[in-house]
Amino acid sequence: DGMNVLFIVVDDLRPVLGCYGDKLVKSPNIDQLASRSVVFGNAYAQQAVCAPSRVSFLTGRRPDTTRLYDFYSYWRVHAGNYSTMPQYFKENGYVTLSVGKVFHPGVSSNYSDDYPYSWSVPPFHPSTEKYENAKTCRGKDGKLYANLVCPVDVMEMPGGTLPDIQSTEEAVRLLNVMKTNKEKFFLAVGYHKPHIPLRYPQEFLKLYPLENITLAPDPWVPEKLPSVAYNPWTDIRQRDDVKALNVSFPYGPLPDDFQRQVRQSYYAAVSYLDTQVGLLLNALDDAGLSNSTIVVFTADHGWSLGEHGEWAKYSNFDVATRVPLMFYVPGMTASSVSQGERVFPYLDPFSHSLGLVPQGQSKKVVELVSLFPTLAELAGLHVPPACPETSFHVALCTEGASIVPYFNASEEKVVEEKGGCDDTCRCFDEEPVAFSQYPRPADTPQWNSDKPKLKDIRIMGYSMRTVDYRYTVWVRFYPNNFSANFEDVHAGELYMVETDPNQDYNIYNNSLHG
Repeated sequence: DGMNVLFIVVDDLRPVLGCYGDKLVKSPNIDQLASRSVVFGNAYAQQAVCAPSRVSFLTGRRPDTTRLYDFYSYWRVHAGNYSTMPQYFKENGYVTLSVGKVFHPGVSSNYSDDYPYSWSVPPFHPSTEKYENAKTCRGKDGKLYANLVCPVDVMEMPGGTLPDIQSTEEAVRLLNVMKTNKEKFFLAVGYHKPHIPLRYPQEFLKLYPLENITLAPDPWVPEKLPSVAYNPWTDIRQRDDVKALNVSFPYGPLPDDFQRQVRQSYYAAVSYLDTQVGLLLNALDDAGLSNSTIVVFTADHGWSLGEHGEWAKYSNFDVATRVPLMFYVPGMTASSVSQGERVFPYLDPFSHSLGLVPQGQSKKVVELVSLFPTLAELAGLHVPPACPETSFHVALCTEGASIVPYFNASEEKVVEEKGGCDDTCRCFDEEPVAFSQYPRPADTPQWNSDKPKLKDIRIMGYSMRTVDYRYTVWVRFYPNNFSANFEDVHAGELYMVETDPNQDYNIYNNSLHG
């Protein structure tokens, strides 16, 4: 009880990490955190795009309750005055701090990252964030471009730095302030990379020689993929280097050699991110706070790297919805260390390839909407109640369920809730399911298919993922009253995990699985 919380959320990070079994990546610092954490191998976001996912997990409500499927509304005005996870910690005596991209900036967090509701002091944004999409990538001709693939010399960048480096520095500064003031804190740190553009210090390319980089195992558009399910990766088409390739819309494909470069740069950006996480956790050690701080590490959603002929997020596939999720809880997931002993020594990815095994890996299917009740329980706070079916009028409740019962339950054993179950709380003896959804403007790929505005949404793809399958139905959706008509099914998808782990063979129309 009374532990601090360090909440690390990464933009667009799929689980390409050593601790998730990726053989190519160099991620020693995140792997070290995993080795002292409970790691969830089947964790899913509720919508594979930044603002809707973040508002969902920060409020503990699903997109149909936040009513945010795009970037253009603030839930407190548009849906209901829902309390957020940081707000709840703040109301319970914590100093709450936001560094980098935690809420999605703009309308969807009231142009203030939901300050002052969620945070004790105004959130910090790196001064060089404004150059993210500027022409800072040097081309072969020596000119500057706004490329997708963008290894850089940091000294040449505006301010001689990059946003994530600045965020780490500020987070480290705040840790030391909290230590000095002996204040209980909830510090959220949001990292940008590997979000596009894939702009990172160029030395990280050395970790990934191009000849070691393969294409996705399934780089083609699956034969039975309904056209409504496909995302045409419009955002990467707008980058200068992709534009120059003149790829046909909507199915592409990108040339093989360029696909390899994108995959190489995504991996390089992940290793760059890993060093930032390593420096942050090392500072937690330096401040003597590793024994009294819960660390959560996750992402807002994944990112396709050529699977199904797709790039970016914007779909219901596992590659877009699955995220890393791990919890370090001192004394629970790892034994407490004696004073002065390091928990998180910094590991240099250029010299360390750690084969660390995660402390506890859970295959249980879990959702990011469960973060709020889970963290409340871990910190010893009263767990917010489960929401009633319609909860627009309820300020504090959650549509997720605490996953703390999964932390040390052996895989086979079912956790029995005390005295059976009331209906409002999700029983742990039911098979856990993760729900995701994605809106589309039409049955076929359009220029706005990836990010339709609310008024243009005509179809909603509701998707459920269990340990055995992913099942998706694309149904008629009415944006004027936020309703879906499940009688009007435009398309469906069914993938069996065991025989089709990459989700390439849609068997929705096979009568066998009727």
